[in-house]
Amino acid sequence: MFKKILGAAALCSAILVATSFAVSGIDKKKKDDMLKQVELFSNALVIVEDEYVDNVSGKDLIYGALKGMLSALDPHSQFLDPNDYNELKIDTEGQFGGLGIEISIKDGLLTIITPIEDTPAWKAGIKAGDRIVKINNELTRDITLTDAVKKMRGKPGEAVDLAIWRESEKKVLEFRIVRDIIKIRDIKDARILEDGIAYIRLIEFRENTPGDMDKVLDRLSKEGMSALVLDLRNNPGGLLDIAAKVSEKFIPEGKLIVSTKGRKDSQNLQFFAHGRRIYQDIPIAVLINEGSASGSEIVAGCFQDYKRAVILGKKSFGKGFVQTVIPLGDGSAIKLTTSRYFTPLDRPIQGIGIMPDIEVESEPLKKEEKQEQPAVKTEDVFEQLEAKPEEKEAAPVMDYKSDKQLMAAIDALKAIKVYQQDTGDKAHGAS
Repeated sequence: MFKKILGAAALCSAILVATSFAVSGIDKKKKDDMLKQVELFSNALVIVEDEYVDNVSGKDLIYGALKGMLSALDPHSQFLDPNDYNELKIDTEGQFGGLGIEISIKDGLLTIITPIEDTPAWKAGIKAGDRIVKINNELTRDITLTDAVKKMRGKPGEAVDLAIWRESEKKVLEFRIVRDIIKIRDIKDARILEDGIAYIRLIEFRENTPGDMDKVLDRLSKEGMSALVLDLRNNPGGLLDIAAKVSEKFIPEGKLIVSTKGRKDSQNLQFFAHGRRIYQDIPIAVLINEGSASGSEIVAGCFQDYKRAVILGKKSFGKGFVQTVIPLGDGSAIKLTTSRYFTPLDRPIQGIGIMPDIEVESEPLKKEEKQEQPAVKTEDVFEQLEAKPEEKEAAPVMDYKSDKQLMAAIDALKAIKVYQQDTGDKAHGAS
C-alpha cells in the first residue's frame, strides 16, 4: 500500500508541477486558486488509487478525469485518447465505415444535424433534427459525442439499431441501419436547371472544395449560367477557412467574410475576401434548413449581411463554436472550443442560426403540424421510450420541380433577372 500511495503521490506531484508551469502566465490570485483546486484533485486521485475496489492505472484515472473535465465545458469540447484522435483523422480523409450522419448535443439530447446524402442513414429515412435516444438498445442519456461515434461507427456490413425521437410525430421510431463505407463528396450536383439558372449542391466544406467549385463554376459559365442556386441544405459545415474561400468567390475583394472571437487576442481572427475568380455579377439564391450548420451558416450569414443573395428555406442549426484540436504528448489530443463565429455585421451564430429572408417549408404542413410545438424536454423523451415504433417512409428521389424550396429559389431568381432587365442593374453586390 505504501508503494501504491507513493506512486499516486509522485503522479500528483508531477501534475502540480505541470500545472504550475501552465498557469504561470495568469495573475497570482488565479494561480493560487488553480493550484488549490489541483491539490484537491491530487488528493482525490490518491484516495481513489488506494481505496477503490479494483486496481486502476494512473493513466486510466487521468484519462477519465480529462474526459469529464472537457465534457463539462460544452457539448463540443472533448478529450480524445489516441484511438479517438486517430478516428478524427480518419474523418478528415473523407472515407470511413459508418451510418452517414453528423451529430451534436442539443437540449441535452444526441441530435442529428443532418444525414449525409446517399448514405445508409439517408436511405433509411433519418432526418435532420431527429434525436437518438438509444443505440443498440442502450439509452443515450448523458452520452458524449465521442462515445456515440464509437458505438455507431465500425465494420461495414454490420447493423446498428437506433431508437429515434422525432418531435414532429411525437413518438419513438426504430431503425436498423447497416454500416457502409461512407465516402463524402463535397459537391453532390452541379447543372443548369432552366433559363440559365444553375444549381450547385454543396454538402460539406473540405480541403478540395474551392478547387472543385472553380471547376464547376467555369463549366456552368460556359453552359450559359446567368443566375445560381447554392444549395446548402443539410450541409453540416467543415473547415472554417474553406467556407471563407467559397464565400470570397461571390463578394468583392477586401470585404469581411467572418470573424472569430475568443478570450485571447490570438483567437480573434478575421477572414477577408481576396478577390480571386469572382462571380459577383450574377444573382444568387442560397437554400438552408435545420441541417445547415457551421460553415454553411458562415456562407449564408455573409451573403445575407451584404445583401449579396436571397436566403430561402428554414432557420439553420445554429452551430457557431470554433473547435481547435491540440495534440498531447502521448498521441492523445484535446478538442477545445476556443472561440465563436460572427457574421460581417457582428451577428452571433451559436444557438441562434441564420433566419432565411424567405421562409419556405420543405413540404406542405398538415393542419395539426402548423401549431406551435412546446420545447423538447430531455426527460420527457426518455420517459416515452416504450412508445410503439411506426413504419418509416423511404427517402424521396430527387426531382427539382417537386422540391418546393428549390422552386421558390428559382422563382426568386427569375424575378430578380426580370428586374435587372427592366432597370439595367446588375446583381446587388456587397456594400
